[in-house]
Amino acid sequence: MDNFIEIRDVVKQYDGHLALDHVSMNVPQGCIYGLLGPNGAGKTSLIRIINRITHQDSGEVLLDGRAITDDDVAHIGYLPEERGLYKKMKVGEQIVYLARLKGMDKATAYNEMQQWLERFDLGEWRDKKLEALSKGMQQKVQFIATVIHKPRLLIFDEPFSGFDPVNADQLKVEILRLKQEGSTVLFSTHNMESVEAICERITLINHSRVVLEGLVDEIRQQHKQGILAVELPKGETLEANDALYTILPPQPGDHETQVRLGAGVTMHDAIAWLNDHYSLCGFHEILPSMHDIFINTVKDQNHEQA
Repeated sequence: MDNFIEIRDVVKQYDGHLALDHVSMNVPQGCIYGLLGPNGAGKTSLIRIINRITHQDSGEVLLDGRAITDDDVAHIGYLPEERGLYKKMKVGEQIVYLARLKGMDKATAYNEMQQWLERFDLGEWRDKKLEALSKGMQQKVQFIATVIHKPRLLIFDEPFSGFDPVNADQLKVEILRLKQEGSTVLFSTHNMESVEAICERITLINHSRVVLEGLVDEIRQQHKQGILAVELPKGETLEANDALYTILPPQPGDHETQVRLGAGVTMHDAIAWLNDHYSLCGFHEILPSMHDIFINTVKDQNHEQA
C-alpha cells in the first residue's frame, strides 16, 4: 500500500516549548489512521502543519509523494477540535457556502447538502439557524461541511467529542463509508474504543515524540500478557495450578474464568492440560485493549523521563 502522507523528521517549537521533536510517520492511501496521545503531546500541532495553518521549523510533509502546498488544502477536509460555524446562518445555506469555498458548484453543493442532511436526520432543520440546533446536531452540520466536497484527505480532531453513543456510532459508520469511497482518514481522539473499531494503524505521541506506531492488531498482539479465558460447564470450578497458571479475580457478570499463564507456558500446553482435566466448553485469548496499551505506554515513558 502506497503512503499518501509522509511526515519526515518534523520539528516544531513555540517560544521555548518543543511541540514536535523529530516526528516521522506514514499514512497509507485509503487508510483510517489514528493519531493518539495525551493532551499537550503535539497531535494538534502536527495536524495544523499538515493543514498548512502553521509551518514546521524543519523536516518535510509529503502528500502523495511530493511536498504539500497551499493548493492542496482544497483537497483536505478538516474538522478542528475547536468547532466554528456561523450561529446566525441557516444550516443549509451555511453548508452550501462552505462547499463552494472548497470549489463545488452551487447545484452540486445543494444536492449533496440535501442528501447529507437526510442521512443525518436533519432535513427539517435545513432552513433553521444553527443556534437553534442542539450541540450534537451542530456537530453533525460541521461534519457535513467537512466532508461534502469529497476530499481525498480527511482530518478529524476529536470527532466524537460532544456525541452520545448512538450518534458516535453513526459517525463511525460514515467514516468507514468515506474510507470505502476512497478517502484517507487521519483522526486524533481519546476514544480508544473508536480506535479499535475503525483504525487500521496508529501513531502514539507523548512528550512531542513518537513512542508507538503500527497496525492496531499487531500492537495488541505485541502487548498481550498471556491471559486465557476458560469456559466450563455450569457447576464445574477451575482449580488452581501454580505450575501452569494463576487464576485472576472474577469480573462482574463474567461467565468465564480468566487465568494468567505461567512463565514459559504456551497457550497450546495450557489448553491441552485443561482439556484433559476438565470438560471445556470454550476458551479464547484475552488481548489488551488499546486503552490499556495507551495508558501503560504513556506511563512507562513518563517514568523513563522522570
